[in-house]
Amino acid sequence: MNPETLFNAFGKLAMAGWALLVFAPRWRWSQRIASMIIPLALAILYLVLIVLYFAKSAGGFGTLGQVTQLFQNPWLLLAGWIHYLAFDLFLGAWQARQAQRLGISHFLVVPCLLLTFLFGPVGLLVFWAIRSVVRGQLFLDMDRGCRQAFGR
Repeated sequence: MNPETLFNAFGKLAMAGWALLVFAPRWRWSQRIASMIIPLALAILYLVLIVLYFAKSAGGFGTLGQVTQLFQNPWLLLAGWIHYLAFDLFLGAWQARQAQRLGISHFLVVPCLLLTFLFGPVGLLVFWAIRSVVRGQLFLDMDRGCRQAFGR
């Protein structure tokens, strides 16, 4: 199997998770598949690629030049892409769960999911802003946790 084949296969797998979050957000299996099953499958492939290719490759994470050199290896470039697929999907599933828990309209969440899929942190920023406006708190979960931790 070559990196291109795996790129296509695992990209389609991640897309299935995103489709569930956008089109079937309330189906009981959507969260299980999009937040656990698919990201864990991607994590396993990521681990295999890192074990097989990381030690044998030039480059590293110390400088941008080292990262560029590291990603000259197509297998490690694929690992980097799978890293994005897994974490972005996990984040999108979290956004969908938060929205349901807080009563935020799915209509408002879909653009956040699309932005998270395409631009990761931008989708997180937009979701955080919507969540903060709708709920009237900037740090919704952290506020409660901090008050409990510090006895306030």
